[in-house]
Amino acid sequence: MFWEKFRAKLPSSEECFLKMLFSSSLGYTYLAFRQAAFLYEETHPHFDDLCSEVASATTMHPEFAVLIRAVEKASHAGAVVVTCGIRQVWEKILEREGLAKSVKVIGGGRLADGYVVDPQIKAAVVSRLQRHHNLYVWAFGDSLMDLPMLEMADQAIVVVGEEQFRSQSMSAALLKAIEKDNLQARQALIPATSTPRIDLNKLPLVDITSQAFTNSVARRRGLRVYHATTTNASKLLMTPTRDASIAGPSLRAAHHRVGWYLAVELLTDVLGVEEYPIAHVQNRTTDGHRLFDEENTVVVALMRGGEPMAFGVNEAFPRAMFCHAGCPEDLNSDKLVGKKTVLLVDSVINSGKTIVDFVQQVRKLDATMRIVVVAGVVQANAVSDVMKPLASDMDLSLVTLRLSENKFTGRGDTDTGNRLFNTTQLA
Repeated sequence: MFWEKFRAKLPSSEECFLKMLFSSSLGYTYLAFRQAAFLYEETHPHFDDLCSEVASATTMHPEFAVLIRAVEKASHAGAVVVTCGIRQVWEKILEREGLAKSVKVIGGGRLADGYVVDPQIKAAVVSRLQRHHNLYVWAFGDSLMDLPMLEMADQAIVVVGEEQFRSQSMSAALLKAIEKDNLQARQALIPATSTPRIDLNKLPLVDITSQAFTNSVARRRGLRVYHATTTNASKLLMTPTRDASIAGPSLRAAHHRVGWYLAVELLTDVLGVEEYPIAHVQNRTTDGHRLFDEENTVVVALMRGGEPMAFGVNEAFPRAMFCHAGCPEDLNSDKLVGKKTVLLVDSVINSGKTIVDFVQQVRKLDATMRIVVVAGVVQANAVSDVMKPLASDMDLSLVTLRLSENKFTGRGDTDTGNRLFNTTQLA
């Protein structure tokens, strides 16, 4: 658009200089973008006015404006525009949208602007944020010049516009990046009436306007641990689970009580509650409370030791879906479709390896899913050595009745699963 407006001011300039440049043997290399900076210098003294005209003629997609404003409200998150185009144009657009103070722009332009941005620089910005600042990076891009950045990011979103405005060279390169370079990405249709760019099995759809997506982008990363180790309630609830004389139905009932307690005492603080109308005994309507988004929550019993405790959690949250999982592959897209929160429930977490496998399976199916691990007892080493590193690039919560320094792992007649179901003689 910049060069179209430039040609309008100088009718003798019949061809788009940038199109000629990037279709030459230089392609989208650093040398090509540096040469573009020289070309922009040639537009002086019209450069500033042209930037203003381009910005005025450019409409920011409302989907991104809403998303950026949501990120603005999160003190731990931020937005950056990285463009191979003209920095000044983006600054003017953001100023018009009221976003200039919260969104920084890294872009090129004239030589006087100080630096050149090419596709590899975009990727380097992502890498710098990840490695130097220890940040989790979401990248959004729609063209060939965005591919290195998308491949580097923790979460990659390919923006797919209307067919007549799409980058023609992107599809083949994108398919190669997915099939050969293992790019894990999703596609966002903007506007929503656009047709998908490639096979949805290879590039799944994501709705960036959904609250779940917004929450996922703005969410803190890292492990949050909630436990009741030192409380009197924990001491009472834990006693029958540690009593060697209690097994079978009585032990299952004890685990059920632990699950219910963790649900109402801790999980409600982690996930929040919501109001809903109920019929009062005095023949009027009043406010009741339930788990926030309870109907979009899945309680997963990690078999077999997690089942009794999971039933206790489900009793507290009766609108939540309940399912069993003996291995990570038991959790599939059919079970999680439309859900927003997964509660992985186990009786004891020793090394943490099993939980890692389940968390990774859920993440593979839906990267925006909120995951909370619920357990009766968790070995402290599993938290520091396994779960904290696992949560470095995601939001993960752990809710447990007790953190234990005891490294003992039950086997045979001391295995929790065997005690719960009276199968110690089979060990």
